[in-house]
Amino acid sequence: MNRTYEYILSKIKNKPEIGIILGSGLGNLASQINDPIEINYKDIPDFPTSSVKGHSGKLIFGKLSGKNLVAMQGRIHYYEGQGIDKTVFPTKILCQLGIKYLIVTNACGGVNTSFNPGDLMLIKDHINFTGVNPLIGPNDDKIGPRFPDQSFTYNKDLRDIAKNAAKELNFELKEGVYMWFTGPVYETPAEVRMARIVGADAVGMSTVPEVIVANHRGVKILGISAITNMAAGILDKPLNHEEVIDVSSKIQDKFENLVKKVIEKM
Repeated sequence: MNRTYEYILSKIKNKPEIGIILGSGLGNLASQINDPIEINYKDIPDFPTSSVKGHSGKLIFGKLSGKNLVAMQGRIHYYEGQGIDKTVFPTKILCQLGIKYLIVTNACGGVNTSFNPGDLMLIKDHINFTGVNPLIGPNDDKIGPRFPDQSFTYNKDLRDIAKNAAKELNFELKEGVYMWFTGPVYETPAEVRMARIVGADAVGMSTVPEVIVANHRGVKILGISAITNMAAGILDKPLNHEEVIDVSSKIQDKFENLVKKVIEKM
């Protein structure tokens, strides 16, 4: 990690206060960053690269709403087969760079039948259904506790800021529980029914391992999900990634305006 950290430090002017992980089809927010310094993942020593459409693979440093930040334009998913350590490696680097806040975003399937494609959902909690945890293994007590509490993982103050920002922008911001499945297959209709029974409002293939790592390191977290489709079995049609990208592109403006206003108020 030190090689990666030192390389990035040599390329940037200011350490970021805020990190943003941009989900499938949501990467256009990075184009709004002022005075950008772009670093391709493939150019960074030991940094993993994403193989998924809609994840371009860049770290972009600069300012947004007057705050120093870094945006991950593309994430590493566990289902890509690089292992959980590679999946969360970028998040560890963002934390090592000194971020105090992490805004983590994703495109996901709606389980709550009151949701519609195109809604934005504030994550208030998550369910890890994968059996995988990035903190398994030796713990460095200088970084975080052996048994980190997850009672307040998604920071209430940041969620309140997001709710007020959505009101100012005149749209309804949903709120709910995100459930992590490994992917890459979409969930079955039976799994979606199970997810609803155990309390999930949305299902997806990312976010939770990054959040666990950031929470372990004491970073304050805000999670925003873009509901790009209804999960399997709710509507009588098959699911596909092209729909995810298409709906994501249609809600870009709403998503970008919300994130910018949140950052302005942080």
